[in-house]
Amino acid sequence: MKMLLMVEFPNDPFNALVRSGKIGEIMGRILESIKPETAYFTEQEGMRGGIFLINVQDSSEIPSFAEPFFLNFEATCKFRLAMNPQDLQRAGLDALGKTWG
Repeated sequence: MKMLLMVEFPNDPFNALVRSGKIGEIMGRILESIKPETAYFTEQEGMRGGIFLINVQDSSEIPSFAEPFFLNFEATCKFRLAMNPQDLQRAGLDALGKTWG
């Protein structure tokens, strides 16, 4: 299933990794590991942030997506299920509306 992984990076240790020149190598390894369908880097809550569209086959995989950010950046990770337009069409909203509307 597709999930949005939203990551907030505290200034430290991120700043220290930028100063030491290690940030590119670490972030590259993480992206190589989690293989996001897409990745965006932005500001979140006044901190550096990232939004990644990932494919999770089983909930037991969640630590493999979060731990690299926890351990390297002391980051906060939030996971949200995501649907594309085809998923939404298959959701049966018309039937749900008739049942619950």
